[in-house]
Amino acid sequence: MKTDYLLSSLPIKRVEGILPETVTDLAVDSRMVNAGGVFVCIKGFTVDGHAYAHKAVEMGARVIVASEFVNVDTEKIAVVYVEDTTRAIALLAPRFYRYPSKEMTMIGVTGTNGKTSVSNMIHSILRNVGEKSAVTGTIGFDLDGVLYDTENTTNDVLTTQQLIRQAADAGCDTMTMEVSSHGLLEGRLAGTEFDIAIFTNLSHDHLDFHGSMDNYGHAKGLLFAQLGQDLEQKKYGIVNADDPWGQRLREMTAHPVFTFGIQSKADFQAENIKLTVEGTSFKLSSPVGNFVVKTSLIGEFNVYNALASIAALYAKGIQIEDIIDGLAIIPAAKGRMEKVETDLPLTIYVDYAHSPDAIEKAIDAVLPYKEEGSKLIFVIGTGGNRDRIKRPIMAKKASIADYVILTTDDPRDEAYETILAELEVGMEHDRYACIGDREAAVRHAVEVADKHDIIIFAGKGHEDFQIIGKEKLPHSDAQIALEEAEKKFGTGSIQN
Repeated sequence: MKTDYLLSSLPIKRVEGILPETVTDLAVDSRMVNAGGVFVCIKGFTVDGHAYAHKAVEMGARVIVASEFVNVDTEKIAVVYVEDTTRAIALLAPRFYRYPSKEMTMIGVTGTNGKTSVSNMIHSILRNVGEKSAVTGTIGFDLDGVLYDTENTTNDVLTTQQLIRQAADAGCDTMTMEVSSHGLLEGRLAGTEFDIAIFTNLSHDHLDFHGSMDNYGHAKGLLFAQLGQDLEQKKYGIVNADDPWGQRLREMTAHPVFTFGIQSKADFQAENIKLTVEGTSFKLSSPVGNFVVKTSLIGEFNVYNALASIAALYAKGIQIEDIIDGLAIIPAAKGRMEKVETDLPLTIYVDYAHSPDAIEKAIDAVLPYKEEGSKLIFVIGTGGNRDRIKRPIMAKKASIADYVILTTDDPRDEAYETILAELEVGMEHDRYACIGDREAAVRHAVEVADKHDIIIFAGKGHEDFQIIGKEKLPHSDAQIALEEAEKKFGTGSIQN
């Protein structure tokens, strides 16, 4: 790319040295620099990119973008000084990758719960109707059926633009993105042109970061504000009519908004809902008529997820009948109330629930199907060095279960005892255990289980690791539970 064209996106800058005519690459990690590239020095929480400018030069960088002095030879390397390198990369990345979001329909999904399920529903249905589709979020980056690992729910701005460009170059018609409040506030979506913004719900989470529910809700609203004011473009908002924040986010965009819900009057409304352990059905009332919707997904929360997906895909122009056909065959999103397939005499679910509302919904989804005399065992954990206010509230919600095991998700640098003590405050009965080591907690859940009991392992979902201290160690709730259950009951030992 022509260097002058790339750097023209930075309105205020000071250049030392001679700029090359072209640059080949853009990087914020010195280890990822290619010969002839640009290295942007980003100040992170633990690492300052300015300290690695010399390493970037060794790797072949021709241009350094910095906000403070870097000791490099400006006779060989050009340095572009700006006030804020985080803002600079937000301007440079979309331009370097030629604003790829303009080449596809971009759908953003925000909310406390349901982002992963809604994103993957949309992705699956689009592929079912023959579209090339990509989705990115907590589970990773799925490019038309090929899954790649990613670090965060909403990636940094450079990675985000790289992924969108990859999807565009692969010929994708649509890309759906989980959009976190952190990502919105930190500018990770800068340069991403969304066509459809979806709001699922808002409940207690991340208040250590946002400080209040009002701040949290307004952060979600940034997605709707970013739809812009050009009403010649066909853009849409999709909001949950049953959530008080739905109306507030509706007011944050000038574009048309479709509502969905169960309790309140909505454009896409579910009635006559029938929930079973095998799946869900409901009557859909929509702007184009009434339809019967069937899905193998369980729980009322998945009715909301289905409604959000239907509304978004209708806004995109997909026929309702095709959407309903896709919902009928859709699998559960990985780690979202995912039933572990086994012939053992237990029912085991893994779920990503890590907020009070999500815990309540997970329990509500299976409680009606618990056999008389059996137990619902709920394993609840929370991360270390994170939102401590919600811990007792999570345990209070988990108290609905017959037996609760309080543990950790990713303890990081926080002691087990602190996490468990703060969870324990919320327990409303004495049928629980405190076991900080998550593997031991999973094994204990199976040890106390009898035949026909239900176990829900909440908090880790699809994740196959645990962060302890600074290490990312292998861990799978499902695998550990199956190992323990096979030792206890024996393989294939189902007895009615």
